[in-house]
This record gives sequence, C-alpha cells and structure tokens, in this order.
Amino acid sequence: MDQWERRSRAEPGPMRMLDGAGRLRSVVREMAAAAGPPEVQSIVSRSVRAQNIVPRLQHGRYTGHGPTRVSQIPDSLLRERDKTAKWNGIPHLVQKLYTNSQPNNEGLLLCHGILKEIAPLLSMEAMAFVTEDGKGAQESKFPNTHVFDLFGGVDLLVEILMRPTLAPQKKKQKMNEDLIKDCLSILYNTCICTDGVTKRLSERNDFVLFLFTLMTNKKTFLQTATLIEDILGVKKEMIQLEDIPNLANLVASFDQQQLANFCRILSVTISELDTGNDDKHTLLAKNAQQKKSAGPSRAEINQVTLLNIPGFIERLCKLATRKVSETTGTSNFLQELEEWYAWLDNALVLDALMHMATEEPDQSSSTESADESVLAASQLRSRLPQSMKIMHEIMYKVEVLYVLCVLLMGRQRNQVHKMLAEFRLIPGLNNLFDKLIWRKHSTNHVLHGQNQICDCSPEISLKIQFLRLLQSFSDHHENRYLLLNSQELNELGAISLKANIPEVEAVVNTDRTLICDGKKGLLTRLLQVMKKEPAESSFRFWQARAVESFLRGVTSYADQMFLLKRGLLEHILFCIIDSECKSRDVLQSYFDLLGELMKFNIDAFKRFNKYVNTEEKENVSCLNTSLVILMLARRKGKLPFYLNALREKEHCEKYPGFLLNNFHSLLRFWQEHYLNKDKDSTCLENSSCISFSYWKETVSLLLCPDQTSPCAIISYIDEVYMNIDKDFTED
Repeated sequence: MDQWERRSRAEPGPMRMLDGAGRLRSVVREMAAAAGPPEVQSIVSRSVRAQNIVPRLQHGRYTGHGPTRVSQIPDSLLRERDKTAKWNGIPHLVQKLYTNSQPNNEGLLLCHGILKEIAPLLSMEAMAFVTEDGKGAQESKFPNTHVFDLFGGVDLLVEILMRPTLAPQKKKQKMNEDLIKDCLSILYNTCICTDGVTKRLSERNDFVLFLFTLMTNKKTFLQTATLIEDILGVKKEMIQLEDIPNLANLVASFDQQQLANFCRILSVTISELDTGNDDKHTLLAKNAQQKKSAGPSRAEINQVTLLNIPGFIERLCKLATRKVSETTGTSNFLQELEEWYAWLDNALVLDALMHMATEEPDQSSSTESADESVLAASQLRSRLPQSMKIMHEIMYKVEVLYVLCVLLMGRQRNQVHKMLAEFRLIPGLNNLFDKLIWRKHSTNHVLHGQNQICDCSPEISLKIQFLRLLQSFSDHHENRYLLLNSQELNELGAISLKANIPEVEAVVNTDRTLICDGKKGLLTRLLQVMKKEPAESSFRFWQARAVESFLRGVTSYADQMFLLKRGLLEHILFCIIDSECKSRDVLQSYFDLLGELMKFNIDAFKRFNKYVNTEEKENVSCLNTSLVILMLARRKGKLPFYLNALREKEHCEKYPGFLLNNFHSLLRFWQEHYLNKDKDSTCLENSSCISFSYWKETVSLLLCPDQTSPCAIISYIDEVYMNIDKDFTED
C-alpha cells in the first residue's frame, strides 16, 4: 500500500528543520580544523565557501542573481558535495530530471524512470511522518524531501505536469497516467514533510486550477483530490469555482464515489472563513464587518455556481440517502469497526481499497495478467469486512451532509429547500435513521462548536452533521413539516380542531408525497433518542438545537402540544434540574428550547409549574426579555414606574447609575445590531408577537436625550453619575 493510502488528514505543522546551509557550515568547520595551520585553514575555507551550493541557490531564488536551478550547477560539484552532505544523490537525480524533461515520448519516458528512483527516498520519510504524526520532526529524520525541494524538484514537477497545457493544441503530448500519479505522489510527500511547500503551491492559482483538470481521469483522481484538499486548506484566498475549466462537465464525469470525495474539496470553497471565537468577534464586531463587506462573498458566489450545475443537488440527495446492506450479525462488529478506523483515517483511503475490490481488470492487458487481476480483486473483496463497507458509506455521508448543510444556510436557501424537498432528502434520511444514523450510542466524545475542526470518529461526525442539517432545514421554514409522517400531520390538525384555532397554513399546504413514510417521522425518532441520551453526552446540545429549530418562527400551539404530548417539557426540566449536566452549552440549548416550547402556551406553563413547584425555583434573563417587560409596561402607561424602580434599586445597592448606565449602553448596542439593514428582525416579531416597529419605538423612547421625558433612561440618572456618553464599544 503506497503513501496515498496511508495519508493523514491533518496539515503538518511547522517542522524544526535546520537548513542545508547549516549542515554545510558544519562541514566547512570540520575541514578547516583538519587542515592544520591558520594559513592552510584560510585557503581551504575560501575554497569550500566558493562552492557552498545551498546559500547560492537560496540567494538566487530570493534575488534572481546567481543560480536558481540545479541545472546551473556543475554535475561534478553536486556529486562532490553529495558525499559529505549525505544528500542520497537527490540533487543529481533532480538535475537529470531537468535535463531529460522534454515534452516528447522519449523525454517523458526517461523522466518517469528518474522519478521511480526518487519516489522511494521521499515516500519512506512521508510514511514515517504520518505514522509519527509529525511529532519531534528533526532534519536528520527528513532530509530527502527538504533537499528535493531545495534543489528545485517541486517547481520542476509542477512544470512537467503543466507543460502539455502550454503547447499548441495540435502538438499537445498526452502524459502517461502513471507518470502523473508519481509526480502527484512526490509532490504530496514533499508537502507533508517540508514546511512551506503546500503554501507555496497554493499561491500558484494556475497550478491549483490545473489540478482540477486531472480529476477527470479515474486513475489519478485519488492523488489529485488529496493534493487539492491540502492545498486549499492553506490557501490564503478562496478559489472561485467558476474559474475551474468545464466545471459542469467535470462534475458530470464523476461517479458517485468520486462525487462524495469531491464534497471534501467543495466544503473548503463554500464555507465562510471562521473569524474565531474570542472576545474580539462579538455580535458588534460582526455587524461592523458586514457593513464593510460590499456584495456577496466568494463562498456565496461559489454556492450559486454549484446550484447552477445540472443535477448536482439531486445526486447529493441520492448519495445522502443511499442505503447500505445489513450487517451479517458478527459478534465482534463494533470492535472490528474501531480497529479498521484506527488504521484508515478517511474516505480517500477506503476508496483505494474499495476500488481495488470492485474494479474490472484492464482489458488491454494480457489474458494471464487479467486472470491474475480478477483473482486479486476477488480475494480482496472477500476479505473486506462488512464494517468497512459501512464505514465507507458513513464517511461519504458526512461530507455530503456537510455540503448540503452549508448550502441551506446560504443566501439561496429557498432554492435549496425546494430542491431538497423535491428529491425527498428527509424521507430518505428517515429510512436510514435506525439502521445507519443512530444505530448505537457513541461514547468518549467531546462537544465541538459550530465551526470547530472535529477529529471525531466518522460515526460521531455523521450524527453531528445529521443534527446540524435538521437544524438548518427546519429553522424558520415551512418545509419543517416534512419531518412528520401522514398520521402525525393529522394529529396536528386534530390538536388545532380541539383548541378551536385555525390549522397552521403551512401544515395544510404541505405536499404529503414528500413527507416521511413509515410508522414514525424523523422528528419523533429524534425525540426518542434524545430522551435516551446519556447525561454526559454532548449530542444533547445538537439534539436540542434541532428540535428548537422546529419550533422557531410564528408560534404554533399545535406544534408545541405535539411535543408536549411526547414528554419533551419534562425531559428538558429533568436535564436542567436533576440530570447533573454540567456543560454550559448543553444547558443553554435546553433553556432556549424551553423558551420556544412554553411561549404563549398556558398548558406548558401549568406543566412547568407542576414540575418546579418546590422550594428552589429557576430565573432566566436577557436583554430582549427585559425589553418585552418594558414594552408591556409602556402599553399600560407604567414605563416611568419601572425605570424609577431601577433607580431605587441602584440606591439600595449604594451604586447609583450602575444599572441604568449599563442598560443605556446595551440598548444602543441593540439598535446597532437589529437596525442593521442586513439583519432579519422578523425573529423578534415571531417569538414575541409584538411588531418590530413597536420594539424600535420603545428603544428610541428609552434612549431619548431629553432629560425631561418621563420615559427616557437619562431622566433617572443623576448628572454626577451619568456615563452614557462613553463609547459602548470600549471595554
């Protein structure tokens, strides 16, 4: 198995390598010390310094003066320095490669032979780097890849690969597939072992776009996809998918296996760059950033490009909902699964094995070799355990669900929604729920934020991506009722009828040919696993978010009662109060869900009061909750009474102004945030049933600068304690 089949997903960190010049300086000192008297030492030192190859190459690269290629250095000098520096003949091989790299059959054949000599020297180092996770990498361990790059090997391989594209159309020389594979393998091995190579390649847009053209060949697809993925991972600026030559035809040429792996690359091109989670990136900072950004981002443009590819979304839906065969009931299935995963770390690796096990023998080969190929494939197919096949499918679905999730959160959301519904994504996932998505409880996992890199097992990643997809799909959209089956939709109608309220229009308009089939809908299945989830499980966070998104939007009494009848409120309260859950993120997600489940619902409040009617009772507060209270007070003409009560509270605490000054600053932030033209503020109307104009009027009234106004905060702060002119963006 070659390096491509043992690759690591993680981009290698900086390596503490001494440069080649450091080694040569040591050689100079040793030779001078052995030379004898000072005058002899001086002669030897000058002689060696004149031949100091590495600094001359480096100087030439940076300044353009002096040698920039190994071909400009005498072969005899290379061989002499090779012996002392222990370069394993790599500079000489690079020189031969340059000399013979002519765009003709003879030249390419000679190049391939030279690459066959170079490849083993680099692949052994790359294998060691991967298996040791790059820890404690020293120059003495990885000199070959460093020397190969230092003497121009990387740039030369790029030139060899791209040279046919520069030739006139009639004289283009088709390169051998094996030669391309070896070039890509050597480039990748150098990237993972030598710091800076990947970044340097990423700065060559012409080369990055050229790599996509190599993906049309099935034999070079895996190597190309892996190299592209790593290069895009460090690229400063996101590429534009529309710049890829014949992108639609390229995607159409992919089989389902290749398309799934292509999603790994697409995920980098359609996701907005993570701005981090530190204090500098608050809502206020994000609002300011939005104002600076004119027009759609590159990620948004790329999303539109994908949606315009005929059949793209339909194929992703088929991949996401494709079934896998049942397990054969092996007793060691779970252990076997983990053992395979410990060795194979991503879908590209599995592809290599799956391809070997399923590919047809080369018809152009001899009958004898074809028979051997059939026998080898048959043996491999019989050796592949069922667990590996399932793992293969799981890893595909993780990539596909991620891409669909990102598209659902983009500006083209309604178009994506329509397509996902039409291609029956939700009922397809419902049919996979028990057999693949949630067939066992995973343990020993940690909670990851929305944009954090996750190194979880594929099983855990699949569950998280599935829950994120449900959250994005349901959030403020009428299509959320596709998560129910026909019987459950009828139940919603019955709840509305009994309460003597109109049935929700979105329920009536739901196309029942696109909803879940079977005895339970996807929402009901989610509630069942949610109630069984262990107390310490971080899945609780994503489960609560997914269910909460179903309730977001205009308050629906029927939706709330549907969930209340299934014991959701009692489960939430148990998790908050009695389950010993310590995760702040999980607890916050349950409080948010509790708020959506209870708002304007007297039945929910009765259930809540029954559960918490003890000596110890909950209190939850936030800026918008405070505003709701003040808006109700304003409606009853009691706003001055509440503001005066806050001032009295300050004096009781012997800290005049600390509440009202802070509240004044928060309201100014509220205006900055919610009055942003790019902000969709309908969520405030939906969650409170108060028009947004009344929200704005109340905030303006509270922030009125007139000190004689009985409804202005400024009227209740003594001048000596007034601090409302301070910039609220300051710490």
